Amino acid sequence: MSFTVIIPARLASTRLPNKPLADLGGKPMIVRVAERAAQAGAAQVIVATDHADIVAACQAHGVDARMTRDDHPSGTDRIAEVAAAIGLPDDAVVVNVQGDEPLIAPALIAATAQLISAEVSMATAAHAIDAVAETFNPNVVKVVLDRAGRALYFSRATIPWHRDGFARAQDELPDGYAPLRHIGLYAFRNDFLQAYPRLEVSPLERIEALEQLRVLWHGVPIAVHVTDEAPAAGVDTPDDLERVRRHFS
Repeated sequence: MSFTVIIPARLASTRLPNKPLADLGGKPMIVRVAERAAQAGAAQVIVATDHADIVAACQAHGVDARMTRDDHPSGTDRIAEVAAAIGLPDDAVVVNVQGDEPLIAPALIAATAQLISAEVSMATAAHAIDAVAETFNPNVVKVVLDRAGRALYFSRATIPWHRDGFARAQDELPDGYAPLRHIGLYAFRNDFLQAYPRLEVSPLERIEALEQLRVLWHGVPIAVHVTDEAPAAGVDTPDDLERVRRHFS
């Protein structure tokens, strides 16, 4: 399947200023992310940004970058602008790879893109959780699936709740219980990507602060690729940045 990767990148960051331009082994982080996306077999990789410095850094390393409006409420809105600007057809597959994931597995990107079809307008990914701390951490988003591998619900809460197992103990995971952690990687069919910014924000989205709940609330299915391996963590803090720099050193 042919697909396009569009990487949203804002220069502003409260915890890590100028994060997309952080040096990783001689290249900016945003360039490292684009390189991983290219390894996934994408037909084209484009960075969608609100700042000329990011465009310049990408161009210096041969990465296509496009300026967008600076008032987009989310990365999804930002990539939709670029997908429309380059004239992608309605049935094109567009993958949103976050700009702070320089260690993302190319195979994960490709596998998520492969889930898009005439019946599935959006796809994402998940992996099994094997740690109690992650199971109860509200910063770790969980997802439950139906028998076809499509999302029933995403939540910061512990879902599914193992009633009998957690009634006995909550310091270890019950046998056979492996909740799924959501991975923030999204694929779209372009016609739905263009419709997304016009969808009414859902009450569930506001409560959980999870924009994918808007999609489910409107009755649009989300297919989920479950990977056997937990992906490398992205870069959110100075400690994360040092960890990733060690990888590229």
